[in-house]
Amino acid sequence: MCGIVGYVGDATRTLDILVGGLSNLEYRGYDSAGVAVGGRTVEVEKREGELERLEATLDEADRTRFEGAVGVGHTRWSTHGPPTDANAHPHTDEAGRVAVVHNGIIENYRELRDELEADGVTFTSETDTEVVPHLIAHELQAGADPEEAVRRTAARLEGSYALAVVVAGVDALFAVRRDSPLVLGVGDGERFVASDVPAFLEHTRDVVYLDDDEFVRLDPEGWTVTGADGNRVAKDVRTVEWEAEQTGKSGYDHYMLKEIHEQPRSLRQCLSGRLDELDGRITVEELDEFDTPNSVQFVACGTSYHAALYGAQLLRARGVPANAYYAHEYATGPAPVSADDLVIGVTQSGETADTLSALRTAAGRGAETLVLTNVVGSTAARECDHVVYIRAGPEIGVAATKTFTSQLVGLNLLAARLSDGGSDRRRGLVDALRGVPNGVQAVLDESEAAAVVEEFADSEAFFFLGRGLDYPVALEGALKFKEITYEHAEGFAAGELKHGPLALVTADTPVFAVVTGDGETARKTVGNVKEVEARDAPVVVVTDGAAEAGRYADYVLEIPKTDERLAPLLANVQLQLVAYHMAAGLDRAIDKPRHLAKSVTVE
Repeated sequence: MCGIVGYVGDATRTLDILVGGLSNLEYRGYDSAGVAVGGRTVEVEKREGELERLEATLDEADRTRFEGAVGVGHTRWSTHGPPTDANAHPHTDEAGRVAVVHNGIIENYRELRDELEADGVTFTSETDTEVVPHLIAHELQAGADPEEAVRRTAARLEGSYALAVVVAGVDALFAVRRDSPLVLGVGDGERFVASDVPAFLEHTRDVVYLDDDEFVRLDPEGWTVTGADGNRVAKDVRTVEWEAEQTGKSGYDHYMLKEIHEQPRSLRQCLSGRLDELDGRITVEELDEFDTPNSVQFVACGTSYHAALYGAQLLRARGVPANAYYAHEYATGPAPVSADDLVIGVTQSGETADTLSALRTAAGRGAETLVLTNVVGSTAARECDHVVYIRAGPEIGVAATKTFTSQLVGLNLLAARLSDGGSDRRRGLVDALRGVPNGVQAVLDESEAAAVVEEFADSEAFFFLGRGLDYPVALEGALKFKEITYEHAEGFAAGELKHGPLALVTADTPVFAVVTGDGETARKTVGNVKEVEARDAPVVVVTDGAAEAGRYADYVLEIPKTDERLAPLLANVQLQLVAYHMAAGLDRAIDKPRHLAKSVTVE
C-alpha cells in the first residue's frame, strides 16, 4: 500500500486538492491511483497505472460530479491482486454509499470476506481492502451512525492499517490507524489527512501526528481525535519546519540528483550544534546523561541496514560490543536481547514496519531503545526511549541518498557519545566531521562518474567490493545501482570474492572496488583487485589514493583524503553518481523505480 490523502473544506477545491496531494506523494512509488468525493452521493474514479491516466479521465468527466466538501485519494502499491482498475483504491460497498482508502495489510481479510460472501455480498476486486466498506455498510444497515460504523469495523480488523473513509450524505471524513502512518493537517477553514506531510504541505504546515488506534473525525466545524475507547484525546499541533519549495526539483532533472547535490547542506544540518572544536568533543543534546551501554544491537532494513553495519563497526572499534540485524529477522526470530542492552533502530522514515516491530520486540523484553531517524514526530520517534534526528530534510526520491550520508554522520556522533561520553580519543574526528560537507562538495564538483559508466552500458552484471568500513558502502553502492538501473549488481566483502563469487567474474562484469586509507584492510583489498584484474574484468577503483590502488585499475574515481572513519562516506557519493548516471543513460524511472515504495509500512 502507499499514499493516502483526504480533505474536508471548500467543495469547489476538493478534487484539485486530492489530485495535487496524490501528485505530491508520487515519490513513494505506486501502480494505480484513484479518488472519491462525497456529497449527496459518493463519486469514484480510479485507474491502473500512472497518475496521468487518472487525470486524463477526470479531465474528460463532468467535474460537477466531484463538487463535494469531503474526499479521499490513494496511490496503491500492490499487495493483494495485480494493478488493475478494479483493484485500485478507493473501494466501495455494493450500494456505492461508502468509499475507503487503505494502507497496510488486513491479515484476517479472508475470514471476513468468507463471512460477507456467505451473507450475499459480491466482491469486485482481489484486495484485502474491499472487506472494509462492506463491513461499514453492514454496520450502517444495522443502525449505527457513520462514526460508530467505522469504529466497529476497525475493531474487527487484524493487521496493519491506515484508513480514510467517506460516506454519502455526510460532510465528514473518518480516519483511523494501526501500525501504518497517518497525519492530520490543520489549515484555515480546511482540514487534511495523509500518509505523509508532503501531500498537503503547500496548504498548511500545522500537523497532528496520530498514534495507534486513534480515530479522527474531520468536518467543516473542526477536528477531533478519540481513542479506541471513544474518549477524546488531547493532541498537540506541531509546525513542520520544511517549506513546500523544499519538496520541488529546483531545476534538476530528477529529485535523486537534486538530493545528491543537497548533501553538503544536509550534512551541515546534521552536525549543527553537535561539534565542539575547542575541546574536541561531540555533543548530542538528545543523549545528555546517557551511560555507555553493555552492548548495542542495531535493527534496520535496506539502505538503513547498510548504515547499521557501518555503525556497529564504529562502536566495536571503540570497545563497545555491537551487531547489526535485519529488522525483519530480529522481530520474528529469537532476539538475543536483555534489559542491559541498547537496541538502536535505524530508519529514515521512522515508519518502517519491520524496524518498528523489532524495536517493539526489544522493548517488550526490557531493553532500552533508541531510534536514528529523519522524521520528527514519526512513530519510531514517539515510541522509543530516545531519538536522534539526522536532520536531512525531505527526501522525495525513492532511492535514499542524502538520508544515508546523514545516517553515517549521525552514527559517528552516536559512536563517540555512547563510548567516550562525546570525547574523541584521537581528537581528529571532530575536525574531520567539520570538513565532510566540503569533501562531499569536492566529489560533486569533480566526479568523472558520468564518463566512466558510459563505458559499461552493455555489461552483463556489476560487482561492488569493500572491506571494513568500506564493505557497507559497497553493499549500498550495489543496492543503489540495482534499484534505479534495473541491472544486476551485487556487493561483496572483498575477501569473500575468492570463496565463490570469483566464478562470475568475466570481461563483461565491471568491478567497482572501494579502497580507502593505506592500512592492512586497504592493502588486502588491492590484492582482491589484482585477482579480478587477472581475469580480465574491468576495474573501477573509488579511492583516496592512499594505497595506490589506482595503479591496478582501468578507471579511478577519486575522493579527498579524510579521517579513515569518514572516507567511506565520500566514496559512497561517487557510487551514488555511478548509479544515477547509468540509470539516466538507460532512461530509467529514476525517482520512481518499478515495484518499490519510499516507505515500507507493511511487514
